[in-house]
Amino acid sequence: MSRLSARRLSAAAAALSCLAAVVGCRSQPPVQPVAESAKDYTRALPPGALALEKITDPSRIPDVRSALTDLSSLQRSIEKSLVYYDAPSSQRHFPYGEITHWQARESCKAFLELLAVSRDPDDFQTRLRADFDAYRSVGCDYAGTVLFTGYCEPIYDGSLTRTAEFRYPLYRLPPDLVKDEDGTPRGRRLGDSLVPYYTRAEIEDGQLLEGRGLELVWLRDPLEVYIVHVQGSARIRLPEGEEMRIGYAGKTEHLYSSVGEALVADGRIRRANLSLEAIKNFFAAHPGERDRYLRKNPCYVFFTDTTGGPYGSLGVPVTGTRSIATDKAVFPRGAIAFVDTRLPICDSGGVIATAPCRRFVCDQDTGGAIRSAGRADLFIGTGPDAERLAGHTRAEGHLYYFFLNSRELMRRRESGPYGAEASAPGTATASE
Repeated sequence: MSRLSARRLSAAAAALSCLAAVVGCRSQPPVQPVAESAKDYTRALPPGALALEKITDPSRIPDVRSALTDLSSLQRSIEKSLVYYDAPSSQRHFPYGEITHWQARESCKAFLELLAVSRDPDDFQTRLRADFDAYRSVGCDYAGTVLFTGYCEPIYDGSLTRTAEFRYPLYRLPPDLVKDEDGTPRGRRLGDSLVPYYTRAEIEDGQLLEGRGLELVWLRDPLEVYIVHVQGSARIRLPEGEEMRIGYAGKTEHLYSSVGEALVADGRIRRANLSLEAIKNFFAAHPGERDRYLRKNPCYVFFTDTTGGPYGSLGVPVTGTRSIATDKAVFPRGAIAFVDTRLPICDSGGVIATAPCRRFVCDQDTGGAIRSAGRADLFIGTGPDAERLAGHTRAEGHLYYFFLNSRELMRRRESGPYGAEASAPGTATASE
């Protein structure tokens, strides 16, 4: 356990169960919300442009001292990024701008070392600013505005065989779906040709998959099937008392279209009330509308049974409140990031308040709805509480990344990591 973690982990354990590992509350003021009607969070960057700009004014670097809580989960997440960087396939996604693969990997290693040798939050922040360059997402407006949402690993009942109760399947990856080497779907193989894959409506009408034995598991509710498609993973409780975990295997090439946004556009849900819970409630009250709206999203997702996880798009497990999903065309894979936004505080009746969320995370996943420099998705965790919190998470904020600066990279090439200092006897700890 790091030297900063002992006292702060005990404090985190006593905090609110919904946000104990999420909320920071130091002196930095919260990001003020801006009217969503004025923002296009999916606004594309110019061709070839990247999402991050280096911060050259020290006053724009965020105060991170309040983020140094629950460090064991942060350490686990960073270690997962290091597993990704150790895979030779990760090298083809670098350089990211001027950031090399070695620099991204060494930044994760140095960050772990920094947690180990820092005496207290003030010392950590001083060292971080001395050894790392800070970058900020340009956001949707080149002023750094990023819309944060949440996702989770839901838990639902299901069956490995179709029954009168469980009639709605999640499918395995069809063999005729064509993907390139990094997993991007390209369409359907038809003889020697490549044609568009079937849409959600066509698949649900049974024109594609029935009779092919591709059913992985059956669920009770078509909306649950859709939610698993959006979340990308799930745990399924089987009638025999066993539990299976399923994860993302691939999707069709059709662009994701938000059902919630369609309901807002049609005046069925007020934007201020938009949440997963509101969508569920609407379809419960208007079951005849469900299929029509779900089919407005033509994209379709396929699954596989997994051990461990849930896994992000980098092929390593994501960590609750320590992993984010971003557009991997414009953000760096696996890197250490810093989230500055607000999260809801929920009870069984819904949102009762919001609180600042200033938190170190790792960029380890992507998603169909997470496109552009103005969007990010925070993985909340597993189960009903995480599903409730993720479903209500929607707030603007800023997103920062940290990479070792050129001076510290040169020092590490010459003399290695902070190893001697980290192992020196008698160094003060946060709990002393």
